[in-house]
Amino acid sequence: MTPRLGELWVYLSASPLLGLTVTLAAYQGGYWLYRRSGMNPLANPVLIAVAILVSLLLITGTSYQTYFNGAQFVHFLLGPATVALAVPLYAHIKRIRAMLVPVVTGLLAGSLTAVLSAIAIAKLFGATTPTVLSLAPKSVTTPIAMGVAEQIGGIPSLTAVLVIATGILGAVGGSYIFNAMKLHSPAIRGFAIGVASHGIGTARAFQESEQAGAFAALAMGMNGLLTALLLPALLPWLGTWLGG
Repeated sequence: MTPRLGELWVYLSASPLLGLTVTLAAYQGGYWLYRRSGMNPLANPVLIAVAILVSLLLITGTSYQTYFNGAQFVHFLLGPATVALAVPLYAHIKRIRAMLVPVVTGLLAGSLTAVLSAIAIAKLFGATTPTVLSLAPKSVTTPIAMGVAEQIGGIPSLTAVLVIATGILGAVGGSYIFNAMKLHSPAIRGFAIGVASHGIGTARAFQESEQAGAFAALAMGMNGLLTALLLPALLPWLGTWLGG
């Protein structure tokens, strides 16, 4: 940056609202590009916003903590936003009840696959035990994943990054995989993306249809609860498997 722009940035960065403003502007820019692309999944607005924010922090030399001091307001709103997902769930409660058995079966299969496949692949590539344990809860929403990672001996900050990466990959590539498999049911598509890619995948599901979003929200919540209970219970076995 030029000296004058650098001085301006130092002045603005003293405001705790800068992180919030930059975050909203980055997402709005990402969403504009997403709309301009015809809502192509490859132009995912979250992915674009993350790229913009990371580039801006690197260029300006701003620490993550300085940025987060303002952006934490967005983080706070994650709670109310998650609770608000109960509205579309209630709207489709009859369909959910009718599919209770396949929903529970799909949840168990998806949750176990997400955990065990991540551990197996990381182990295959020689990752350290803390890294492997950080990967295990990657398919659940960030607050739960970080808490689980800390409880089982993982690295919460690494888990947060992996969770976001998993969500973006699912949101970008999920529809292509479903189409290739000829899966067109909104309920199946939504539930699968919710189990695999938590909140970011759920946001993508709502862009397809309200029913897909409702099932994605259901899957996200149930998978978070199941993983939080399952992983600590599996810890003794995982420790033996990982040689720890």
